[in-house]
Amino acid sequence: MGTPDFAVASLQVLVENNYEVVGVITAPDRPAGRGQALRESAVKAYAKSKGLPILQPTNLKDEGFLKELANLKANLQIVVAFRMLPKIVWAMPTYGTFNLHASLLPAYRGAAPINWAIINGELQTGVTTFFIDEKIDTGAIILQDSCAIAEEDTAGTLHDKLMVQGAQLVLKTARLIEQGEVTTNSQKNTGSNKEAPKITKETCRIDWNQPVKQVYNQIRGLSPYPTAWTTLFNADVELYLKIYSVTYTNEAHTLQTGRIISDKKSIRIATPGGYIDLLEIQLPGKRKMKVQEVLNGLKVAPNAYVL
Repeated sequence: MGTPDFAVASLQVLVENNYEVVGVITAPDRPAGRGQALRESAVKAYAKSKGLPILQPTNLKDEGFLKELANLKANLQIVVAFRMLPKIVWAMPTYGTFNLHASLLPAYRGAAPINWAIINGELQTGVTTFFIDEKIDTGAIILQDSCAIAEEDTAGTLHDKLMVQGAQLVLKTARLIEQGEVTTNSQKNTGSNKEAPKITKETCRIDWNQPVKQVYNQIRGLSPYPTAWTTLFNADVELYLKIYSVTYTNEAHTLQTGRIISDKKSIRIATPGGYIDLLEIQLPGKRKMKVQEVLNGLKVAPNAYVL
């Protein structure tokens, strides 16, 4: 059970290791792009290429879907980047249902563990497999594998690392279950575990009043998707600006927060304790571009700032 690219790697490793995948459950096709043509999920595309049976329920409690699921006679269900399952679904197989989560649980339970780990400046994260229970990301842990977060990692690069690492953990977990050698550990709630709630538009708005390193972490933790943004005030024009890539410098200064320093090749923004240098940005109606390209057609006013 899965939908995005992150889930394809786990499905692929099971197929390539000769596990009998009796069914693939994924999200319904959705309108996408300017033409709003229906687009199938990454998992569906891979499953079709391998001739695997596919189910695309809109309602996981629908009697028709539950009957189809039961008819597959799966003895194990594996969930990677799907949605919350009702008990009637996760309790169906003989060996239960396990989930792959992109954090070292119980830290970063929730929808966006990769983004929040970087936003919060973590130096380490990882992947966890656990048996699903009634709550979200709280079930008994089967296996975990850690992964270092480099200072230059973005949500995109960390996603790709954990996707590969997670697929191997799924394979290892399936083998333990197959061999009857699984041992589990219950999750310990300390009250200080950081959460990973769904990213909202407001989450993506840059708070330039944060220390320079926190601004840097926020931007890379949202790149390439859903992308940090700010409002650029350039003379008498307000522009919605998406920011994909930056560097930062720790340096004392007396400039007002958000003030822009620019020449024909660079845009630098003053923040508490340093500067953010823009590398890749996107203006309204334009494609993502390097700052040097943007400055070929954008004149930055002497009093420009971001907010």
